[in-house]
Amino acid sequence: MSASTQLSPSSTEGGSTPSANTLSLGGTLPKPMPPATLAAIVVLGAGTLYALDAWSLPMLAVITIVGYMVAITTASAFYENGRKAKDRLVTAVVYTCFALAMVPLVSVLWTVLSSGLVRLDGYFLQVSMNGVTPSMDAGGAYHAIVGTLMITGFAAVVSIPIGLLTAVYLVEYGRGRLKQAITFFVDVMTGIPSIVAGLFVVALWIMLFGPGKTNGAAGAIALSVLMIPVVVRSCEEMLRLVPNELREASYALGVPKWLTIVKVVLPTAIAGITTGIMLALARVIGETAPLILTAGSSAVAINWNLFEGQMMSLPVFIYSQVRMGGAINYERAWAAALTLIIVVMLLFFAARMISRLFAPKLGR
Repeated sequence: MSASTQLSPSSTEGGSTPSANTLSLGGTLPKPMPPATLAAIVVLGAGTLYALDAWSLPMLAVITIVGYMVAITTASAFYENGRKAKDRLVTAVVYTCFALAMVPLVSVLWTVLSSGLVRLDGYFLQVSMNGVTPSMDAGGAYHAIVGTLMITGFAAVVSIPIGLLTAVYLVEYGRGRLKQAITFFVDVMTGIPSIVAGLFVVALWIMLFGPGKTNGAAGAIALSVLMIPVVVRSCEEMLRLVPNELREASYALGVPKWLTIVKVVLPTAIAGITTGIMLALARVIGETAPLILTAGSSAVAINWNLFEGQMMSLPVFIYSQVRMGGAINYERAWAAALTLIIVVMLLFFAARMISRLFAPKLGR
């Protein structure tokens, strides 16, 4: 063996010489360096804007983002390598996009909280607007809360079984052109404007019961038209995520298909199905236009009967208060908006508890 082909012990035993396929990553930036760089750029940007008498928070944000990306990418390329520099640049872009997405959400929540807490109290939640004139510093949204819960609850009772069973058919039984037609019409219904659903129910109600028959049930039917396609699509996607191995194992044990769906498929997908249903509820609980047409917008008293008389809801209550104008009415509108957010949060919390209760137990 020639001397050129012999390996020295130091290169094989000690492992000090890297192989040809080993990627040299270079050094690594200290962990405190990225946050320290960000803080330094914020301070420098704020000082520069203040010195130029051009102070602006959006401008400071732009300077900070651009400056941090340039600084951290340059430092990483110098001390680490090109791949690490690209990774840090993309990471900065991702965090920036996340922050930009959170800005409107935080802004809306802060505005609703700061404006709604002024009037939101036990009195506001326990009384209605019956006998209260718009200029009076009195009245609350109890009748609207009752109407929202009644109308949305009835819409859920109508929509959830229809949407879930349609999704089960599309995933487990549907074949051929009928499945394609159902999928097409569900997709079309997903994009229907809410005012069109309200007009459809108004026309249906006039045809069945005559003109002027607005009530909570009509509003619930209008919301169910909007809710059903969302339930179908979300539940369909969750059912498709259930592994086929679970179905095949159940069939191998002699379990019929319908019982496999009830005992295996649905419990496995219950968490995703619950989330999809809650997203559908959140999509319709804030609708205003169809409820103005179907449930009315002038109810001021508490109404527990969905099939008799007009029924107020929180979105319509907010709209009516803003339309009347005045500081007191605006305060009622903000308090009702905060109440609606709280109702949605409570519904999501209850849905999470239900999904945990019925989800299959994975422990031994």
